[in-house]
Amino acid sequence: MIPIQMVDTKTQYLKIKTAIDSAINDVLESAAYINGKAVQDFTVALNTYHQSGYTIPCANGTDALQIAMMALGLKPGDEVITPSFTYIATTEVVALLQLTPVFVEVNPKTFCIDPESVRKAITSKTKAIVPVHLYGHSAPMEEIMQIAKEYNLFVIEDNAQGIGCDYTFSDGTVKKTGTIGHIGCTSFYPSKNLGAYGDGGAMFTNDEALAHKMKMIANHGQEKRYYHDIVGCNSRLDSIQAAILNIKLKELDHYIAARRTAADFYNNAFANHPKITTPFVANYCNHVYHQYTLLLEDLDRDGLVNYLAAQKIPSMIYYPVPGHKQKAFESFGVQSFELPITDWLTERVISLPMHTELNEMQLAFITTHVLNYINQ
Repeated sequence: MIPIQMVDTKTQYLKIKTAIDSAINDVLESAAYINGKAVQDFTVALNTYHQSGYTIPCANGTDALQIAMMALGLKPGDEVITPSFTYIATTEVVALLQLTPVFVEVNPKTFCIDPESVRKAITSKTKAIVPVHLYGHSAPMEEIMQIAKEYNLFVIEDNAQGIGCDYTFSDGTVKKTGTIGHIGCTSFYPSKNLGAYGDGGAMFTNDEALAHKMKMIANHGQEKRYYHDIVGCNSRLDSIQAAILNIKLKELDHYIAARRTAADFYNNAFANHPKITTPFVANYCNHVYHQYTLLLEDLDRDGLVNYLAAQKIPSMIYYPVPGHKQKAFESFGVQSFELPITDWLTERVISLPMHTELNEMQLAFITTHVLNYINQ
């Protein structure tokens, strides 16, 4: 059996090696390493995939979030509501811009931001909400957008883990996550569903003025070279990564289908087990399974992790320390936040291998050993 990995990017690459190598060679031959034709082509293709008004590539997903907040004109002291149960990048940029992070609860089934918790956290200083499409499951965007409209707030979608996910509104309208809020942000980190072979990111918006401003911010605040109208940063997707992503974008829906097949195998193996809760999928979206995350009850999670490791089965805890308990944010008074659901989840979640190259033999091996440990 092929060794099991949390993410197998090498085998995925080998299947499209000829096309990837050719695309990289084209960039090398062109010597247009920054904002070359490959970047322009990928931007158009990604915009078409999302049916978004405007797509602006950048250097990584964290930059995308920061540029989005800069473009919206958020000022030091403005409050930004976001879940505590997510990767630190979501809140890190809030702190970097001297905004005030306000952590709220998530739904224990979907792991995504809870609208009622958002509503309760709104104050006169609140300016934005950052819902996270965690693990590949969409946040409840229709409710979030309704709240934002009611209180005149901006919505920045953190779609780093949700690219390719479809959201269905109550009227039947379907949109891709990342295109629903005022700005959507994504990451092309190698392990993502659409992963580069290095760093990369992008922003989406239907607002022409915002698109123009984000493009300027990402390029040192300039529209015309050496004329810097606003303070910006240096955040560009390089041509080699764009060329790779343009090849992989054509495979994205197939990659998502493969992830769902693996998730179905896991779900069937663990169905109705009293100590395991498999991923919930709300009726408003289709899960893209960036991670396959279980909830454990009355189990020694560390014991399971160690047992699986002994069988050469990797696993991960996403995330063991929530934002409101991170030392980095202590100066914002986050210790005062009481988030029992988030705390409960951090003690019970475990993610199993999830990628496009998992086969039935590997999945059977993984599930058998998980059940062996649980049933012993």
